[in-house]
Amino acid sequence: MELQGKIIAALPQRSGVSQRGEWVAQDFVIETHDSYPKKMVFSVFGADRLQRFNIQIGQEVLVAFDIDAHEYQGRWFNSIRAYDVRLQDPNLVAGAGAAMQDPFGGAPAAAPQAADNNVNPSAPLPTQQDMAADSDADNLPF
Repeated sequence: MELQGKIIAALPQRSGVSQRGEWVAQDFVIETHDSYPKKMVFSVFGADRLQRFNIQIGQEVLVAFDIDAHEYQGRWFNSIRAYDVRLQDPNLVAGAGAAMQDPFGGAPAAAPQAADNNVNPSAPLPTQQDMAADSDADNLPF
């Protein structure tokens, strides 16, 4: 899975020793640019990845991650672990929502316009009898 957004927090590094040797991990918080922004905490595991990704607060990034869950003493915990973090151009993100894009790569589409069908908003709504009379007149099979 992937998520694009801005890094808004970097938590302290954690480290320890396991049967395989020493390990280092760090958690980061990303915030999306949706109408209702979402936040997600993800982990980067390994000193080599932490150094390669070089994640800084304020960066615009695209995070590729895996989601997994594990059980501990009868309780379940989610784990969101990043395997790739790529720096994005913040200028592209700022204009992303400015125009609606054609999903097939064409020019930006115009915003839909309200049709003017000479509808009077203060006119009374049709009654059940009016609708029944109209449905008999059209003779449609459905």
